[in-house]
Amino acid sequence: MNLGTIFLSEFVGSTLLLIMGAGVVANVILPKTKGNGGGTLMINWGWGLAVFTGVLASYKSGGHLNPAVTLGVAASGAKEFVPGIPVNVTSILTYIAAQLLGAFLGAVICWLAYKKHFDLDAPDGVKLGVFSTGPEVRSYGWNVLTEAVGTFVLVFIVLAAGHWGDSATHTPAGLGWLGALGVALLIVGIGASLGGPTGYAINPTRDLGPRIAHAILPIPNKGSSDWAYSWVPVVGPIIGGVVAGLSAGVLLPA
Repeated sequence: MNLGTIFLSEFVGSTLLLIMGAGVVANVILPKTKGNGGGTLMINWGWGLAVFTGVLASYKSGGHLNPAVTLGVAASGAKEFVPGIPVNVTSILTYIAAQLLGAFLGAVICWLAYKKHFDLDAPDGVKLGVFSTGPEVRSYGWNVLTEAVGTFVLVFIVLAAGHWGDSATHTPAGLGWLGALGVALLIVGIGASLGGPTGYAINPTRDLGPRIAHAILPIPNKGSSDWAYSWVPVVGPIIGGVVAGLSAGVLLPA
């Protein structure tokens, strides 16, 4: 195992994550799509299955797809991300770079798939909403808290799930795709319960990479990329992920 393999794994998984995740949002909110008006639960389920898809594809790297997960694993005291890849600055940056670039590319591919719908007129903020999150009530401190809480739940449970299959719980290891399904259901649950205030980015690169794509792509009447808010879905998830990692080291028995 080498860092090149890790980069490719996270890049492919993150690209698929955004093709599917941004795709379900596009299907629900863009004009004249088959899924227009499908509602937030359709988006929650779509994002859950997007994570399922991305995690399955990124098996070599452990399916992080999210800097908050990568930093949470590091904060938990883990020595390796996967066998042969030690936790250090170089490996952390490799994970995050792949996640960011993959998220950017996935958003571009989603735009291509929905190109004719992006060309139509839409209310302010709708086209940006396909790419990135935004608050229903703008209050930066509270928005950060919401993102931190949602990400804490995600990372803490992901770390807890890592104990299944060990000698303490006596459960079978090698569950394969069933482990990815558990993360998918967790994403649906977080969206349904905590997604209301901010749209639950819970992933810095999932929001930042597509927001950059929105700023660059030639989308007619796309409006602002809302850079004033862009730091919230970066800082909030990082805080939540690191706190979850530190807490897991204390609250989850080895």
